[in-house]
Amino acid sequence: MNNEYYMKRALELAEKAFDAGEVPVGCVIVSPDGDIIGCGRNMREEKKSAVSHAEIEAIETACRKTGDWRLSGCSMFVTLEPCPMCAGAIINSRISKLVYGAKDEISGSCGSVINLFMENYGHSPQVFGGVMERECAGILQEFFEKLRLK
Repeated sequence: MNNEYYMKRALELAEKAFDAGEVPVGCVIVSPDGDIIGCGRNMREEKKSAVSHAEIEAIETACRKTGDWRLSGCSMFVTLEPCPMCAGAIINSRISKLVYGAKDEISGSCGSVINLFMENYGHSPQVFGGVMERECAGILQEFFEKLRLK
């Protein structure tokens, strides 16, 4: 499985979020066969919903596609380290592998602030951080610089 290929797909979704005025985070979920079965981007402003993070949106589409809430064997690629809510959703959906780009020093829950996957929840994915970190952090920096100028 090519981590950079899937992270590029997640970055494309982050760009769509950026264009929509959302914090630019994108996410894809990949089946054990390598097919993208779930896609999501931040949609909190559009949906006026605190839970419309990229990871949650991708998990929902993957569950609809598979017809199951269990995503065992699947991999998640997300441009920003997941927050506590999204880390919990990863645990609850039983995603096997998490790959993220940029660290989130404010609410990252895969090691930056806390590592929820080290707790005894009964499921813990393999975690790989820093994939295409420069590109993933760059779009976030650009977004917030643009926001400050307004």
